Amino acid sequence: MMAQPSVLPARHILVVEDDTQLREQVTAYLADHGYQVHAAADARAMDRMLAQAPIDLVVLDLMLPGEDGLSICRRLSADGGPAIIMVSAMGEEIDRVLGLELGADDYLPKPCSPRELLARVRAVFRRLEEARGGAPRKGKAYQFQGFVVDALRRQLRAPNGATILLTSGEFSLLSAFLDHPQRILSRDQLLDIARGNDADVFDRAVDVQISRLRRKLHACSDTEIIKTVRGAGYMFDVAVTRP
Repeated sequence: MMAQPSVLPARHILVVEDDTQLREQVTAYLADHGYQVHAAADARAMDRMLAQAPIDLVVLDLMLPGEDGLSICRRLSADGGPAIIMVSAMGEEIDRVLGLELGADDYLPKPCSPRELLARVRAVFRRLEEARGGAPRKGKAYQFQGFVVDALRRQLRAPNGATILLTSGEFSLLSAFLDHPQRILSRDQLLDIARGNDADVFDRAVDVQISRLRRKLHACSDTEIIKTVRGAGYMFDVAVTRP
């Protein structure tokens, strides 16, 4: 009897949105495209759902009753939780930057089409898969300044052995730097290397996520590992080895 091909389990997405009609619309659309979709109207309902289901990604509204989206984003990121796509009617750059600073993987201004949201969801999952299984692409372990990167486990360990939690965006950028150490990379090059062909990624997001990555590295090392080259881009200014 011929073996049946294995089917990968569907990704679990949690839509946190207080607008009932919009929540149902987004939930139904994502479910129609093969995802296991859960829904919550506020932070309390979200926490209950997170305790019940293996959520991979949260689509998070900024303006919620009770605990707002920024507070939720900060909390989930600090706990090393699921990926986050933040959506908000507040579409100014400062709102995008703040959401990214707090750990969101992507940001969409309202109103946004379900089709665009689906594209962003797929892009985040692609980056997660690349970070967990394929990046850095040329080896499974990299070392620099006492840090160790285990690409298979998507893990960064500090010189003292502690694990440093990174978002998928931060890990993708770190992977790009590890593949191109001691070279100046422009924002466009970093976008191409770290995020492939994902559309509509803001240049400003690169600055924000590099700033977060730089702070996390600097907290464990006195060396200035990521340098800003004015008018040109960024340089990962330390030697990288592959044990």
